[in-house]
Amino acid sequence: MPRYALKIEYHGAPFAGWQRQADQPSVQGAVEAALARLEPGEHTIAAAGRTDAGVHATAQVAHCDLARDWDPFRLSEALNYHLKPAPVAIVACAPVAHDWHARFSAVERRYLFRLVARRAPLVHEAGLVWQVKNRLDRAAMQDGADRLIGLHDFTTFRSSICQAASPVKTLDELRVEEIARADGGQEFQFHLRARSFLHNQVRSFVGTLERVGAGAWTPDDVTVALEARDRAACGPVCPPEGLYLAGVSYPVDPFAA
Repeated sequence: MPRYALKIEYHGAPFAGWQRQADQPSVQGAVEAALARLEPGEHTIAAAGRTDAGVHATAQVAHCDLARDWDPFRLSEALNYHLKPAPVAIVACAPVAHDWHARFSAVERRYLFRLVARRAPLVHEAGLVWQVKNRLDRAAMQDGADRLIGLHDFTTFRSSICQAASPVKTLDELRVEEIARADGGQEFQFHLRARSFLHNQVRSFVGTLERVGAGAWTPDDVTVALEARDRAACGPVCPPEGLYLAGVSYPVDPFAA
């Protein structure tokens, strides 16, 4: 059976997450239903990461096995037709080897978190960013973020229901960028890179760093929380709507052509 890699973009608000669920809408379920319209029967796809309810993606990667050989362009066009009106789009499609796996072949995952600080309610970006009302200090947040980069036991920053075998991970990048806004507010974009992430790790980081930016925590408090290796030492976990799975890397990019 031919195997295809799919690069997928989605708005997470209507979904209970990536993973298929029996009684709630999921992104996986939407894509599998579209595949069934092309080739009747059950389809199971695997993804590079299982995003939570409300989390978005600009470059999720999944793979599927099909009975017939499809031209990649025609396959993506057909899937996009059958995905309507769900806020899900196949932005790239490529044939891959039979042993290629969207999750296990990945060597890096990249996340983006968008945080906007302004008093007035957001209109056009509602549901796409986390909004706070008070201004934040980018330099302080970056100082706190720097304490988290590298190889650490991230017990403090992972969900109590995380199923990862070990809390020890290497965080390659956590960069806080401030973006100029015409509305007078502040936008902060948190760029994160690692081979893999723990459940709720990114939202735990950002929620904690927001407290640093607001002056409620110091950067040193981030170090204390990390070294505590205790979930109770974590700052508040921020909401999901500002989080995006922004990229997945492989030894050879299947979409390079």
